[in-house]
Amino acid sequence: MIADNPDWNRTRLSKELCVLWDWQSPAGQIKHVSCRDLLRALDKRGSISLPAARWTPRAPGKGADKIRYIEHDTDPINKELRDLMPLRIEIVYSKRDTDLFKSYIHLYHYLGYGRSAGENIKYFVYSNTGAIVACLMFGAAAWSCRARDEYIGWDSRQRHEGLTFIANNCRTLIFPWVHVPCLASHTLGAVSRRISEDWKRKYGHPLYLLETCIERDRFQGICFKAANWRNAGATTGLGRNSKTGERTLPIKDFLLYPLHGDFRKKLCNVSGWERRGMRHG
Repeated sequence: MIADNPDWNRTRLSKELCVLWDWQSPAGQIKHVSCRDLLRALDKRGSISLPAARWTPRAPGKGADKIRYIEHDTDPINKELRDLMPLRIEIVYSKRDTDLFKSYIHLYHYLGYGRSAGENIKYFVYSNTGAIVACLMFGAAAWSCRARDEYIGWDSRQRHEGLTFIANNCRTLIFPWVHVPCLASHTLGAVSRRISEDWKRKYGHPLYLLETCIERDRFQGICFKAANWRNAGATTGLGRNSKTGERTLPIKDFLLYPLHGDFRKKLCNVSGWERRGMRHG
């Protein structure tokens, strides 16, 4: 393809290959970014020779995804949970709300915003007065974690097939000016009851399990435990890029929340028709 189309750039090549290989998300969108990552890896090891890149990636924190500060209300909220009810949980859709979400996470979450690549859903939590009191983000599951994988009981092939049906709660933030006992656990429970349907509407497939990591030296994970998340065990702290065999990352407890009574069977036996249904559903 490269030889026959010398005027094509890398983006054009990746898009054409996605169509040729039927490489797309469950919602039917071609995964040309993942394809381009593959092409760059093949080019780096000399298996293919890509056309010259037409741009150079910017340094982290610069460019289109730079966090923009948006002025917001920080008046203290010191109430009981019942005084905020009923809570309203909304998916973040608009660009303005997305910018506001990024600003909140960047300012008040210890990990910052990071990058929301792949399938993900962001939520705002509103009080009965319309004030935003919390936000959550769920994204792609960890590629490999011994504690989780042993808890599920799947092998590498089953994990490859079933990982799409797990979402990672990568950010949960109750704002520092909001002091409402049980708000975090109540919010986690409410989101857990709806997220599978939300995911199915957006991406064409349900979820069977939620996961998250809690740094042992920083948090106790009380709100997750109160919301009935299960501790599957701890991470090793090695990370997937460790070359020395020594711990380089904080030890984290890996917490799981099943969304289906038979989640192990569902995750270990993703059928061909189910995957086709994801694509065309």
